[in-house]
Amino acid sequence: MTQLKDRVIVASDVNPRDGIGVEVYRDNELFVEIFRDDTDRTRTVKVFKETISLELMEECIKIFKNEIPWGFIEYVD
Repeated sequence: MTQLKDRVIVASDVNPRDGIGVEVYRDNELFVEIFRDDTDRTRTVKVFKETISLELMEECIKIFKNEIPWGFIEYVD
């Protein structure tokens, strides 16, 4: 049995959204992105597979909370 290889990438994005997030890969296939948008002050989850296990989603959220600061960046005009 082949062991699955997981990989996490922490990345920022500035166009069209502005923030930072994590991408979770399994065997080089993107499964989940969780993103904190500082402009919209939102946190979103994008799932790239039709279904994933609850355990994997919980692990993705845990990774996000450990890697990404919870507070939003305050922009000053």
